[in-house]
Amino acid sequence: MNVMELADHVAEAHGMEKKQAKAVIEAVFTAMADSAKKGEEVSIPGFGKFKVASRDARTGRNPATGATIQIAASKKFAFTPAKQLKDSMNAPSPAAKAKSKK
Repeated sequence: MNVMELADHVAEAHGMEKKQAKAVIEAVFTAMADSAKKGEEVSIPGFGKFKVASRDARTGRNPATGATIQIAASKKFAFTPAKQLKDSMNAPSPAAKAKSKK
């Protein structure tokens, strides 16, 4: 799903124009990015947490030449799904439930 598909879904679900829905979605992502830049955690109940994780500098290998290289320290915006989301993703589908009852 991309931003436009997400905007279509939000616009339909809330009776708004797609342009308005896209603006709202972009505002949410901008707020999340601003929080990440500050090192803050973004928690969405029932969905999960986004937080900044630090990666230390390390030694790696160039796959083309095999030469040793230094990989600089970096930060990433990591996502941890909420238990509710994980459970819903791993729940058996209605089709699977019907097969197991036979």
